[in-house]
Amino acid sequence: MAGGFLLEIRRGTQSALLVIRLIRPLLSIDLVYTLRESLKPQKSYVFYCQSCGDIIVKDRKFLRVLPLPSENWSALVEEWCCHPNPFARSTLHPQRDDCFLGDTFFLLNSGNESHVPESPTCCSEAGDRPSQSGSNLKSKENTRVICKRCKTMLGETVSADIIKYYVTEVIIRPSEESFSPTPRSQFLQSVVAQCLVELSSAKSTFRFTIKGDDGKIYILIWLLNSDTLLVESLGSSSSHSVFTLFGDIFLPSSGPVGAWDAVKVLYQPCIKSRNKDLADAWEGDIGVHTLKFPSETCMELLLILGLSTISLPPSLRCMNSFQVAFLKM
Repeated sequence: MAGGFLLEIRRGTQSALLVIRLIRPLLSIDLVYTLRESLKPQKSYVFYCQSCGDIIVKDRKFLRVLPLPSENWSALVEEWCCHPNPFARSTLHPQRDDCFLGDTFFLLNSGNESHVPESPTCCSEAGDRPSQSGSNLKSKENTRVICKRCKTMLGETVSADIIKYYVTEVIIRPSEESFSPTPRSQFLQSVVAQCLVELSSAKSTFRFTIKGDDGKIYILIWLLNSDTLLVESLGSSSSHSVFTLFGDIFLPSSGPVGAWDAVKVLYQPCIKSRNKDLADAWEGDIGVHTLKFPSETCMELLLILGLSTISLPPSLRCMNSFQVAFLKM
């Protein structure tokens, strides 16, 4: 059965979709591109703003690139140690030549780099108001790191020298490579899909809450499968595109064709207090993993999911009271 496939022909209003559901186990974590593979020690990198291409961090070489423990690691230490938690008063902050990797962010020690905000007036979230104490760089909740060119939120300051950059806002390239822009929708879909697949493989969890930096839950996502090949007839304005047999699979009979690996998800929007009871239940469930992104990015992701849903025929847009969507990898 490893070589088998299941065809699901879907005809949307804007484009024709052919979904090939491969009958095989979920992808092994060894076969999936992981965010941790984008950085290696002893190599020089440039960090770019994904939205405008402005350089954020230039020619940075890390001596150590280390994964951060899960968000509940401190509670686990309390449970397993027979003595007081030795890490209770310490924080996991990178040193000058370190890069720490979380599920959705990179944690860097900014040192004396020129792009780091030096005054509380240049990166404050609340209307660029200076803090009364003059120390809001130390406030993770109220301080954002903003791209100087396009004003997009890139991350947030954790302390005076530590900055968290979200993987949805930053493109990392080796210093010897040139920067090439990626369409925002394509980039965001790919990064979020990679996060879902990586975490589902590593932690055997398939339900996720998408939470903004404001602490609000924007989307509930249930990863249904990650073994889909999405073949799309691009530019088709008709909902009656004709599929013909081509070899062993069906392909649209005319027009340019695009094919992507994709993940199929079920989702529920939670903006404006929608699905609040379900969101509260998921938030209290230890089997649900939280992914945190900038609030604006959460809204972008919700829009992408909605556009994917309406491209499907009405009979295939819902499943078990959830909406259905595909994220291209």
